[in-house]
Amino acid sequence: MSDTIGIYLHIPFCKSKCPYCDFFSGKATQTDYDRYTDILKSSIIYWSGQTYKKVSTVYFGGGTPSVLGADRLSKLLKTLQNSFEVLPDAEITVEVNPDTGKSLDFEKLKRTGFNRISVGFQTAIERELQALGRIHTAGDALVTTKNAKVAGIDNVSLDLMMGIPYQTRESLKESIDFCASCGVKHISSYLLKIEEGTHFDKIKSQLSLADDEEQAKLYLFAVQYLEKLGYKQYEISNFAKPGFESRHNTAYWKCGEYIGIGPSAHSFLNGKRFYYGRSTEDFEKNIIIPDGEGGDEEEFIMLSLRLKSGLNFREFEELYRHPLSPLQLKKIGNFANAGYMELDEEHACLTPKGFLVSNAIISELLA
Repeated sequence: MSDTIGIYLHIPFCKSKCPYCDFFSGKATQTDYDRYTDILKSSIIYWSGQTYKKVSTVYFGGGTPSVLGADRLSKLLKTLQNSFEVLPDAEITVEVNPDTGKSLDFEKLKRTGFNRISVGFQTAIERELQALGRIHTAGDALVTTKNAKVAGIDNVSLDLMMGIPYQTRESLKESIDFCASCGVKHISSYLLKIEEGTHFDKIKSQLSLADDEEQAKLYLFAVQYLEKLGYKQYEISNFAKPGFESRHNTAYWKCGEYIGIGPSAHSFLNGKRFYYGRSTEDFEKNIIIPDGEGGDEEEFIMLSLRLKSGLNFREFEELYRHPLSPLQLKKIGNFANAGYMELDEEHACLTPKGFLVSNAIISELLA
C-alpha cells in the first residue's frame, strides 16, 4: 500500500447542462459558488485529519470547476496545501471549459500551484459542438490552451469525443489535427455513451449517431492516427506524449488510494471504498455511504486491463499470494490468438481491438 494518496474535489456547477452528461452538476449563482467554496474548505480540513498520507495528485473535476474563477479555485488549493502535506512535485489538475477558460486567470492558478489543465474541448467542428450542446467554439479552446501555456502551465490535456452526432472519419481527423496544432501534451479520446436519464437518452431515436461498427472504425482510426502524431495510448481512452500521462487517473487504475470530496465523489482509503450521494445537502452534513472492500483480485485485474501496460503476472502474484488460475491463463491465450490481447511471459494487455470489447473480455476472465 502506497504512503501517498490522491485528492479529488468535485465542483458541481455548469453554466449549462450538456444533453449527454450524467455527472452531478447544475446551474448556480455567484452566491452559491461562495457558499459551496466554504463548505468544500471545511470538508478539506476534516479529511486532512483522517489520514497521515502525503498527497501526490490533486484533481478538480465537475461539473465545470473553471466557473468558480481563479480566486475561489486558488483559495481551495491553498486550504488543501495548508491542511495536507502536498508533495513538491504533486500533479495538480483543474478541468476547464473553453467558454470560461478563455478569460480565466491562469497566471494566478500557476502561482498557487496548479500545473495541469484539462480542457473540455470535444470537437473542432461547429455543427458537432452544437449537436452536443456545447457553449464554446474551437477558437475558445485555442485561446484557453494558449493562455494556459503563456502562464507557464505547459501540461495541457484536451477531451475529444468520438461517435458523436454528424461525426465522420474526416471530421474526427480534423479535430485530432486541431488538438495537435494546439501543442497539447495529452488527449483523452472516448466514445460517446448514451447514459440513462440524460436528454440524449430521451431523444436517442432522433440522433444521427454512428452504429457500433462505425464507432469501432472511428476508435481504431483515432488510436492509429494519434500514435502517428506522437500521442502514445496508455489507457483505453487516454493518449499522451511520453512523460505526460495523467498521474492522478493512472493511480485510480493501479488501485491507488484517494479521497473524493464533494457530492457524488468516491473514495478508496484504508482498503475501504465509500462515497457521497448526489446531494449537496448530504455532503454538507458529511453523510458518507459505505461501498465495501477495495483492491481485491477482481478489481486489480479489471483496472489493470484498462491500461496499455496491462496485467503484470508477477505483481498479481506478489499482491495476492497466488498466480492466475490455469483457466484464466488459458482464456488469455485464446484472446491473444484471436487478436484481442498481447501476451508474453510477464504480462497480458488488450490490443486496440480488444479495448473495444474490454467489458466482455474482463467479464469472461472473472467468470
